[in-house]
Amino acid sequence: MNACSCICVNDEIKKMEKIKLEKAAYILKALSHETRLCVLTQLAETEEMSVTELMQEVGCEQSLLSHHLTDLRAKGILNSRREGQRNLYSINNKEIIPLIECVLNYCK
Repeated sequence: MNACSCICVNDEIKKMEKIKLEKAAYILKALSHETRLCVLTQLAETEEMSVTELMQEVGCEQSLLSHHLTDLRAKGILNSRREGQRNLYSINNKEIIPLIECVLNYCK
């Protein structure tokens, strides 16, 4: 392997690491509000909840909760499905749960 190919490989590794760091920062920003963390904690425990159920558990107004749910859906963290007149929310990728647990354990 010549020096040029080593440099190209190193550049590719740096690009991949940068992409990973950008994705990590994106997810952490999405989690960086206590209401969103509370929503995700509730959904981690119960799998799926309606807006009304989340409002009762999280303790915030419907308009504020809807804003956070929309943000989490837009970032690909939550799924939603319609059942009659209710919107039901669930976590899109369960791999985020250990991350949330890790952050909450860190704050003990």
